[in-house]
Amino acid sequence: MAEALSRFSSCEVSDALVKLGVPNGGYIPDVEMFSPSRDSEAIKICGPAYTVKMVNASDKDAPFPTSHFVDTAPSGHIILVSAPPQSKSAVWGGLMTAGAQAKGVLGVILDGRCRDLSEHRALKFPVFARGHSTLGQGTFTRPSELDIPLTIVPREENVDGGVSFPATVVYPGDLLLADIDGVVCIPKDMVGAVAERCAVAQEIDEKCMTDIRAGLGIQATFKKWRG
Repeated sequence: MAEALSRFSSCEVSDALVKLGVPNGGYIPDVEMFSPSRDSEAIKICGPAYTVKMVNASDKDAPFPTSHFVDTAPSGHIILVSAPPQSKSAVWGGLMTAGAQAKGVLGVILDGRCRDLSEHRALKFPVFARGHSTLGQGTFTRPSELDIPLTIVPREENVDGGVSFPATVVYPGDLLLADIDGVVCIPKDMVGAVAERCAVAQEIDEKCMTDIRAGLGIQATFKKWRG
């Protein structure tokens, strides 16, 4: 499935999802690339999600996994970690990157923070996160449930005309695509339809770019190619 979408950008995929009726375009807001760099246009990861739910370390009622989630992550997948809201400690560090890379994991996306930036970058391992921290995970948070649906809620409610940005629900096996523009979740049953729309839109945008660079003008170009 990943091959069908890997040639498209996160922007193209989001546009396609919006047109297919996904109100937030699959966008996971406020998550940015931290490794291999903050601004690498060449980095893109696309693969099925392996989900991890973190809870506060003080929570003794939530389930405890029997294995470390990095050890159970399948090769060719992207690890998606959801941290407790307002958590300031990291949920991903350099040793986890080394372990994930050794297992063939494509990258990690954190609804939370990372640390050990120099170690991730030295290994050229893709890390996308909401931020970074000096604090490690163990004292503050712990893994709880693995390979379950995750609801990713914006950390600060984004209000536009009184309407808050909707949460993004990621199911195990849904495709995640992340690049310099951001992170998008594609429901696994929509991959084919998204790929078809992306291909058409990409061709139209290429024609628009040719005419705009030739001086036709934005309005005239859009009318010509987008109707």
